[in-house]
Amino acid sequence: MLVTPTVHHLSPQGGTLSGRTNRYEKRLSELAGLYADETAFAAALGRGDRVVYAVEDFRPSAASGDICFGVTHMQPGRIGAEFFMTRGHIHAVANRPETYRGELGRGVMLMESPDGQVVTLEVVPGATVYVPPFWIHRSVNVGGEPLVMTFAYPADSGQDYGIISRSNGMRVRVVADGDCWRTVENPAWRPRSAEEIAAIMATGA
Repeated sequence: MLVTPTVHHLSPQGGTLSGRTNRYEKRLSELAGLYADETAFAAALGRGDRVVYAVEDFRPSAASGDICFGVTHMQPGRIGAEFFMTRGHIHAVANRPETYRGELGRGVMLMESPDGQVVTLEVVPGATVYVPPFWIHRSVNVGGEPLVMTFAYPADSGQDYGIISRSNGMRVRVVADGDCWRTVENPAWRPRSAEEIAAIMATGA
C-alpha cells in the first residue's frame, strides 16, 4: 500500500519539527544515576527539576524498510565536571545504524562498541555523524548554548537503554577541561562477557 509523501520543517532555535508524530522530554530527575557526582546532582535537582533535553520525531510506521527522523534539543549545563547528556542507547535491533546532523551548538557523540572500544566525534553545525550498527551512543552538550541535532534511523530499530546501566555506565565520561572537554575513564564500568557480546552481535542477524 502506498503512503502519502509529506514535507516537514525544522526550527533549529526551538528544536521543533512540523508534522511530528511524537514528542518527549527528559527532566533531570529522570537522569538519576547517569552522573558520577551524586552530591552535585542532588544539589542541581534541588534547584528545580528542569528539562535537560526534548525529542520530536516523525515515524510514519515501525515497518522494516521505513525510516524515522527527528530533532533533539538539549540544554547546556553541567553536573559537577560532567556536561548534560542523553541517557544513551544501542538499537534494540542492534545492526541498525543512525545519523546525527548538527544544527546548532557544539556537542560530542560518545560511542562505545560492545567490546569496549570508545570513539568520540564532535557535532557542530553542518557536520553529520554516522553511528554504525552495533555501537552504543550518547549525545553530550559541551557548549554554552542549546545543542540541536537532527537524526534519522530505520523505523524498526528500537532502543535498548539498559545496556548502559548493566555495565555501570559507559566506559568513559565527558568532562570539562577549561573551555574545552576531555574524556576520563569510568572506574565503575563493567566489561561485557563474551556471551553478552555474542548475543548483541547476533541481534538483527
